[in-house]
Order: sequence, then C-alpha cells, then structure tokens
Amino acid sequence: MSIYKVEICGVNTAKLPLLNNEEKEALFQRILKGDMQAREEYIKGNLRLVLSVIQRFSGSNENVDDLFQIGCIGLIKAIDNFDITQNVKFSTYAVPMILGEVRRYLRDNNSIRVSRSLRDTAYKAICTREQLLKKYQKEPSIMEIAAEIGMSKEEVSYALDAIQSPVSLYEPVYTDGGDPLYVMDQIHDKKNMEENWVEDISLNEAMKRLPERERHIIDLRFFEGKTQMEVAEEIHISQAQVSRLEKNALKSMRNYLS
Repeated sequence: MSIYKVEICGVNTAKLPLLNNEEKEALFQRILKGDMQAREEYIKGNLRLVLSVIQRFSGSNENVDDLFQIGCIGLIKAIDNFDITQNVKFSTYAVPMILGEVRRYLRDNNSIRVSRSLRDTAYKAICTREQLLKKYQKEPSIMEIAAEIGMSKEEVSYALDAIQSPVSLYEPVYTDGGDPLYVMDQIHDKKNMEENWVEDISLNEAMKRLPERERHIIDLRFFEGKTQMEVAEEIHISQAQVSRLEKNALKSMRNYLS
C-alpha cells in the first residue's frame, strides 16, 4: 500500500488545514447548535488524524483510498459522540475511534476466516471496551471487560487475539503533533537493557550532567527495564512527557560521549 501519495480520495493531503485549539472550540460550539457547515470544517480540520492512523497499516495490502474513507467514518463518529464536558482532548478520543473503525474493516475483509461466534465475542468485547473507556475515562482491563459481558478473561483474550493482525514494533501507537510513541516503547526488555553501552565507564559522567528527573527516567528505563507507561505512573507525568524527556536525555548523553 502506497501511503505516501499526495492525493487520497481526491483530497490533497499536502494541503490539509490545521486547526488551532481556539478554532476547534469555536467550531464545536457551533456544531452543538446544529451548524452543519461547522461540522464539515471540523472534519476537514482533523483529517490529519485519519492520515496518522492509516499509516499504521502501511504494511497491509489494502488500498489507501479505502482505508482513508473508513478512517473518515471513524472520525465522523468521534465528532458526533464527543463529549466536551469531559476533560479529554478530541484527538485523544478520536484516534481510538478511527483505529477501531479501520480494524473492524480489515477484520471483516480478512482472508483468514474466524468463526462467527468468536468474531461476535470479539466485537462484543470491543464495544464494551469503548463503553467502559467513555464511562470511566481510562483503559479497562481484560478482566473488567470480561466481567461486564459475563465471560471468562481467557475467552475474551482468545477472541480478541483471533481477529488481530501482526503489528510492527515500529508502529506508532499515538502521535499528537509531537514525537510519536511506538510499540517498542511499551515493551519490557529484561534480556537486553542497553547494558553493552550502559557499562561504558564514561557513561556515569554523562549521566551526572543530566537534570535529576531525566537521570531518574534513564535509570528506570535502561537499568530497571521499565516501560514508558510504568515510568510515567511512577513519577506522575504523562507518557508523552516521559518519551520527550528520555529522547532529550539520550541526545545529551550521546553528544557528551561523542
């Protein structure tokens, strides 16, 4: 699938509009009053989110135009269901909606046949997950989803695994205009925690030059092998902040060591 084409579905992706926060808020107030023109502008102003999501499927054989159209359906659903009273950015709410729509499309068109009962279980789990996420504003666990639909966590896990496609370690999990978070950033690595270069004698000097918080993040990530999510929970900042601080720290250390 060629994801780098400039025009998708007749839309010049190189010239997509980009809304600032004030414009988004103003448009959404008009949308709530039934202004269809504002809704159209809001859709166009968030098409970059759709592009960001479908790039995750660049390794598939699906036509990029088809994926873009399906992603737009997810975007529209997100706009129609977004609750501005919740303290959540629209992009944070919309990306999983778009992603879910594209994955449902790929599952329904998958050449590998999955039994109807297994697929129904998976769809029920996915819908329940979205309902719990919207209700509690946090990602529900498999056990919570299973309890909600009256099934065992093993049944739910098996059904969800059966409809998943392989994922690259370099697939971006989330991006909001800054540094993207990749699948590999979420994975424990107990066997190889950068020990080959961590043991370098000059590394201690490089780490001493880091601000205290950045040094602590490097300790947790590469000496203790924790994921960025675990680090974020421990030091009470967002995962995106952990990612940025980690990249800054590694860059500073490389500059010193070179």
